[in-house]
Amino acid sequence: MKIRYFAGAADAAGRRDQYLDGPLALGALRAALADELGPEFAAVLGRCSLMVDGARLDDDAVAPDTATVDVLPPFAGG
Repeated sequence: MKIRYFAGAADAAGRRDQYLDGPLALGALRAALADELGPEFAAVLGRCSLMVDGARLDDDAVAPDTATVDVLPPFAGG
């Protein structure tokens, strides 16, 4: 699956995207990314939404091998 990082998540991850083998439950994906990318990223990830192929799913949902998962920190706008 392709993981895409945006804004502060990309800064904390030190990259814009990466690829992982799937399928993975989103909770397991969060844990794997936090372990791989470290505590600074984990702190940011805790505030992020994960979108799987454009849909927001809960952490029990499984992202298939072919999914694109967007890691989106909270946005402010107006």
